[in-house]
Amino acid sequence: MGEKFKVAVIGSGPGGMSAAAHAAESKLSHILLESTDKHSNTIQRYQKGKHVMAEPNILPLRSPLGFEAGSREAILDAWEQGLKQKNVNIRYGDEVVGISGETPDFEITLKSGDSVQAEFVVMGIGVQGNPRRLGVPGEDLPYVQYQLDDPDEYRRETIVVIGAGDAAIENALALSTHNTVIIVNRRDEFARAKEGNLNLIMDAIESGRIQCFYKSSPARVEEAKVKVAGDTTISLDLRSEEAKPAVIVLNTEAGEARIPCNRVIARLGAIPPRKFVESCGIEFPNELPTSLPQLSSQYESNVKGLYIVGALGGYPLIKQAMNQGYEVIEYLQGNPVEPADNPLLEDKLSVIPGFQEVSRTLTEMQETIPVFSSANALVFRELMLDSTVHAPAPGEIIFKKNDYTNTFFTLFRGSAEIELGDVNTYRIAIQEGQFFGEMGLLSGRRRSATAIAGQNCVLIETPRRTMIKLINSNESVKRVIDEQFIVRTIQTTFAPDASVDELRELAREVAIRNFNTGEVLFEEGDEADTLHLIRSGSVAVSRRLGGREVVLSYVASGNYVGEMGLVGNTRRMATVKATVPTETISLTKDVFNALLEHNPQLKNKVQSTVRERLEQNARMEAQPASGDIITFLMQQGLGEATDVLLIDSSLCVGCDNCEKACAETHDGTSRLDREAGPTFATVHVPTSCRHCENPHCMKDCPPDAIRRAPNGEVFIQDNCIGCGNCERNCPYDVIQMAIKPDPKPPLWQWLLFGSGPGPGKAMVPKDVDQSAKKAVKCDMCKDLDGGPACVRACPTGAAIRISPEQFVDLVHRY
Repeated sequence: MGEKFKVAVIGSGPGGMSAAAHAAESKLSHILLESTDKHSNTIQRYQKGKHVMAEPNILPLRSPLGFEAGSREAILDAWEQGLKQKNVNIRYGDEVVGISGETPDFEITLKSGDSVQAEFVVMGIGVQGNPRRLGVPGEDLPYVQYQLDDPDEYRRETIVVIGAGDAAIENALALSTHNTVIIVNRRDEFARAKEGNLNLIMDAIESGRIQCFYKSSPARVEEAKVKVAGDTTISLDLRSEEAKPAVIVLNTEAGEARIPCNRVIARLGAIPPRKFVESCGIEFPNELPTSLPQLSSQYESNVKGLYIVGALGGYPLIKQAMNQGYEVIEYLQGNPVEPADNPLLEDKLSVIPGFQEVSRTLTEMQETIPVFSSANALVFRELMLDSTVHAPAPGEIIFKKNDYTNTFFTLFRGSAEIELGDVNTYRIAIQEGQFFGEMGLLSGRRRSATAIAGQNCVLIETPRRTMIKLINSNESVKRVIDEQFIVRTIQTTFAPDASVDELRELAREVAIRNFNTGEVLFEEGDEADTLHLIRSGSVAVSRRLGGREVVLSYVASGNYVGEMGLVGNTRRMATVKATVPTETISLTKDVFNALLEHNPQLKNKVQSTVRERLEQNARMEAQPASGDIITFLMQQGLGEATDVLLIDSSLCVGCDNCEKACAETHDGTSRLDREAGPTFATVHVPTSCRHCENPHCMKDCPPDAIRRAPNGEVFIQDNCIGCGNCERNCPYDVIQMAIKPDPKPPLWQWLLFGSGPGPGKAMVPKDVDQSAKKAVKCDMCKDLDGGPACVRACPTGAAIRISPEQFVDLVHRY
């Protein structure tokens, strides 16, 4: 029988070290077991010279060990000194292979064959020893690695870094000094990166030091293909592949891309060492590889007396882990201590009638709301720090139809209603535990309905970015949202009187499908066997006429396509292609027919839609050139616009009143360039903000200065810091950096005395401070009752602002 301690700490990461140090200063018998020969193995493996951040800044540090932002080496040295000063009982090179029992009789088995007894166990082993692999053919080739120790080891190489987190960004930046670096991000933004890293990687991409493939993922890694001619090895592929031992093949929006390279560094995070953890008796909520152990608010697992801190428990940030290590020692001594974030959460939750205590309320929320039930309790606390709790009065509007807000709502208590329809409105009840607002979350388009508070309503409103982060990291959350989304979409679109249970049966036959830009949903002449509800993105409908493809219509998210063939039980009359990356809910013919039988009014509604589309298609077929105009507009990226300025060049007289009016409305700086931009026939697309459904400019704004008004206007607030990220991210060049000009004299002074510049011109500042530049863009004159000044100032009616849904009506004018 080995020596017995009050507490055994397993793993000398930040959380484990903090726990052991606090146990030492609390005079508790303790032991800190570390499997390697140095403390903090994860930090030791950071790339040399890495700057370690001390986030989150709002939290105080609770630990006997010091920690502040600095280099990897400085932080490791400080911790080593702290362990010695606190006289921590640490044993290196003692790997734990098993834990059995529960408090007060734990037995810890070591790889050496020895064992240790303890009353309590604190597990802080982290997850970095189990890096997530590529999961594609070639992932084990010698040119693929999952760790970077010293970036200075590599020079004059082409290196592909896979990942969008802090580790991937830091590796890419460090390697770019002496190498050609390409970073691959499977999404369209670096959503998980800390602000400092985000600014650095965006600057590197903009300057060309690093190339980025967005919305791309690895398909396979190959050894460079060669053939032997005599004694000479010759590359079979492009000359650029010479001397490159590997080729990584990416799936991109434009198809496959082949990148010859010297090595691939995959930084995709890590997964818990589940087999070992489960062998200790610790339970996981599901079988998903990314799931985390269920813990109490005091970090205790289902095994009584066994606590988990740090990344294994869902809190990978150093300061959070160190706080947890300190708090655990307090808990097991019986000392009441609130988590560091408790005051912040208490303030948020105080609006709930009868609110008493943070942990109890958060537990009740997770028990009540299925979409959050699988989230680790600590991860849920973090989500709630970003969220807002509301207790609206009965009948109060939560959001209105056609608003452009995109937050996600869950109903904690009471009731709410969703009002649908335009003329004959009807309402669908939302019960406790359900969510709504997912259409804005997923598609970025206007709210498709009005939400109204019911009796005793208590809501959680979660920002889109926070919810997307949870969905991306928790497969079970995504599954719950997808299932509910399918049921509600079918209910609101086709069967408002059907019960949720009935629709859930039908929903099992429904699939969610994704299409890249230009990918075909179905082709003219195909058998009609599926209807597509467009969840996000948009599609163009076209036919072959006179030997060429003519676009007949444009269909945005929230609508459906494919019903014409199903109603007539015929073959497809048109081809449907995605104009931007698009996600649909596809209903088979059998499911659709079942819905028709359940809802007699649905058949009339669908037949009416079919008649309208047939009439619309007939008009377009009679004017094939009109389809060319829609094609042109889609090619300019207007499929993702929500409001766009167009100019009829046959009516425009070049007076530039539109630009002058814009400038006069916005401190002398015009937000549009009339002459710039492409033209087709008489349709001109000037350089002006399109107010995209998912604005590119909003993705990486450090001060969160870019906002979207409920009516759709994307505008920039006064807290802009002039970093230029929005200007770089906008693919349409509609944002400029400008200095706020000095006030102009009144118009009468210019008319009578020539004081100041004329209409549409700005005062030239005496001292031009480039650092004072701020981002400016069209805000659709949101503060003016008369609407956009550019349209009002046009003397011939050439300037109009429309949404893509109106393109079909527009082309009939030409």
